[in-house]
Amino acid sequence: MAELSADETALLAAAREVAARAYAPYSGFHVGAAIRAEDGRVFTAANVENASYGLSLCAETNAAMAAAVAGVRRLTHVAVVGYRAATPTAPALATPCGRCRQVLNEFAGPEARVIIGDADGSSVLALTLGELLPHAFGPRQLEP
Repeated sequence: MAELSADETALLAAAREVAARAYAPYSGFHVGAAIRAEDGRVFTAANVENASYGLSLCAETNAAMAAAVAGVRRLTHVAVVGYRAATPTAPALATPCGRCRQVLNEFAGPEARVIIGDADGSSVLALTLGELLPHAFGPRQLEP
């Protein structure tokens, strides 16, 4: 199990808590995300599905957008918990999808911590966004 600080453990617990409120009637897969801004504020969100599958939104994107509209421009930590609602104790780690990795990259540098946990807290993976999304394209490539 990854070594986490007390703040990271609390962030993962917040992601786990919000995952229970996901709206996932089609996939049955619940995901919660908790992100910490550079100023210490925390934003949480869950995935929200739609009958038109392409309109569904991931937890990480929902949390990042909530932070963005609150004026946040820099994230330092992302915690994600995902599980199949029918079998929440089945061991599984759900990393952010490619789209979410790109969204997170918009607001976090490669050094941002990404903490991924399972539903019951028995398994945790901690890495950086740079490890999760190597050779990322983002705002830095658009600077003059």
